[in-house]
Amino acid sequence: MKPPRRRWALVLVLAAANAASGAVAPYPSKPVRLVVPFAAGGLNDTLARVLGQALGESLGVTTVIDNRAGATGTIGMNIVAKSSPDGYTLLFSSSSGIAVSPHLYRVPYDPVKDFSPISTVTALGSVLLVHPQSAARSVADLVAAAKASPGQLKFGSVGPGTSQHLAGEVLKMLTGVDLLHVPYKAGGQVLTDLIARQIDIDFEPMPTALPYIRSGRLRPLAVTTAARSPLLPEVPTIAESGLAGYDLTLWTGVLGPAGMPQTVVTRLHAELVKVVHGGDMARRLAGLGAEPTTSAPQEFAAYIKSELARWGKVVRALGLKPE
Repeated sequence: MKPPRRRWALVLVLAAANAASGAVAPYPSKPVRLVVPFAAGGLNDTLARVLGQALGESLGVTTVIDNRAGATGTIGMNIVAKSSPDGYTLLFSSSSGIAVSPHLYRVPYDPVKDFSPISTVTALGSVLLVHPQSAARSVADLVAAAKASPGQLKFGSVGPGTSQHLAGEVLKMLTGVDLLHVPYKAGGQVLTDLIARQIDIDFEPMPTALPYIRSGRLRPLAVTTAARSPLLPEVPTIAESGLAGYDLTLWTGVLGPAGMPQTVVTRLHAELVKVVHGGDMARRLAGLGAEPTTSAPQEFAAYIKSELARWGKVVRALGLKPE
């Protein structure tokens, strides 16, 4: 039976009213893409997949991890910067990608103006690793070996300006040793070549370092943070190993393109706070050696500005250039 004419008239009136008011489907109504500007298998990918699963379940939609590696994170970050600011394309960034790369590259985006900061996610440190057969059993041993053979010891990283690269450069600056930097395209390659003894040193982020330490495939000499890690309480910090003031703490966070609706930013921030500090994810992050940490969007924006200033000074002091 056909509906009465008046019912159709009411439907048309409501549709017209919605169109006139700009009404849209509630957010989110489709899958959310989380862009990781590095290759699969590394630190950012590992953390993004843990977060993506939890965030998707909380939002009630699928979260798709999209690895867009290249140019030390610049390619993936530019994709997000140029995306529609509707909340369906987000960036999972690290401190090196957002605060260091702009000082080393002519990036096609503004790290402050072209993004909508939503929240930090983790804070974590790295571990100075060597092969189990290395003669170095401490930072002092490593420094002595480097001084005895200038330019011969090699340390790997996933590219200029990354946490691994900066950790090695700061060590060089504080000790005066000459280490050879070997950049790779993916984090897994650094670990593979350290195990194969193609390189001598790796400043590996805690989440990806732990499995190799626990299996005995690599030996930890020190951690890069100011305090010892509860997951490796017997491993000293680089600072207490004779390099006072050494502190390299990493962070990760979620951002979207500039111009996102405030309602969407607020919703995403609330969901991130809920899942990052939720029991299951907090335990998973802690097991990886990452400290769950969130911040309000405006606090994150201010922090990014301060980190840009901080690392700009470090890059200039080190005299770093793109490689």
